[in-house]
Amino acid sequence: MTTTQPRPAPQGTNLLALDQQVCYALAVASRNVIALYKPLLEPMGLTHPQYLVMLALWEETPLTVSELGRRVSLDPGTMSPLLKRLEVGGLITRARDPKDERALAVSLTPRGARLRARAEKVPPAILARLGMEVTELESLRDGLTRLIAAARS
Repeated sequence: MTTTQPRPAPQGTNLLALDQQVCYALAVASRNVIALYKPLLEPMGLTHPQYLVMLALWEETPLTVSELGRRVSLDPGTMSPLLKRLEVGGLITRARDPKDERALAVSLTPRGARLRARAEKVPPAILARLGMEVTELESLRDGLTRLIAAARS
């Protein structure tokens, strides 16, 4: 991995100005974008974190709880009650993984699998609401993915 020396801020830049903070822009963007999902997810009975879990399960099921947590970047303390609510809602089941009795496997129920058809309307609705081009959002996502990797390393 190549590391480069950060360039100093231009002369006269206020490094403590609120609008100069990456953390501020990310926090506000996150709250505002997630808020756009709420009216789309509520009729499906999902919160945003539950939606992320369902997205992972629509890609591959079953998944162990630890793999699922890794994929959606949620810790076990957050995953357990979230999965319990999805199970009570009839969208998933949790059972011992036949490949590893120590692990819990999370699987979609038929109802959870059918919910995917309704969820397919969410991304186009978000795109329409944001009024941004797909390529612009893909570029933003790719930049954020690099930022996440850098922050984790």
